[in-house]
Order: sequence, then structure tokens, then C-alpha cells
Amino acid sequence: MRELTLYSRIYCSLCDVMLEALQKRQKALQFVIKVVDVDADPALDEKYGELVPVLMDGDAEIFHYHFNEKRLHSYLQAS
Repeated sequence: MRELTLYSRIYCSLCDVMLEALQKRQKALQFVIKVVDVDADPALDEKYGELVPVLMDGDAEIFHYHFNEKRLHSYLQAS
């Protein structure tokens, strides 16, 4: 099963909304979510801090800021 990484931070309402949307779809689309707090690592904060939430598949960014169901479906089907 594919593992997607959600870079987020505590007290981020956009992060909470994206995580909830992903959790609702993970079983049907067959992926798991690894949540990483960018504030716990200065390098991650530097890289993703202004973009959170960011959904990644390895080094490939799927989307950031807002959940995009169409883009998620397209990405998972294409790869």
C-alpha cells in the first residue's frame, strides 16, 4: 500500500481539514498517511513551513494548502 506524507503543524486548521479529507478516502484509494509536524524539524520548517499542509509522495508534491480530490485521484491513477 502506498504511503503518502502530510507535512503539517499543530494548530493549523487547513492541516486538520486536509487530514480529515484524506482519512475519509484512504481506504477506498488504498493509501496510508504519515503525518509529519514541520515544527519538530528546522529543516522541514524551512522547506515546507510556508506551504503547509503539503501532501507528498516521496519527493513528489501532490498538492498544498487545500485538499484537491481530483488531483489526488489523477495522481494515484497515473503512478
